[in-house]
Amino acid sequence: MSWAELERLVGDAESNGDLREALRMCQSQPELLLAARSRGYHITRIDLLRAWQQHKTSNTQQASGG
Repeated sequence: MSWAELERLVGDAESNGDLREALRMCQSQPELLLAARSRGYHITRIDLLRAWQQHKTSNTQQASGG
């Protein structure tokens, strides 16, 4: 369940400044995956892609008043 891991990573980053800063320092998707995995999170590039697509969809809906 790597999607659940991505949600856990986001939640932990919101409450942990050190983790948040480590993730912010990443300059590429592979670097972000490596940083997360080295901290025990089992996420995939597909999880990141799905999250980005949801983020874009959400922003598009908000911009169009939906």
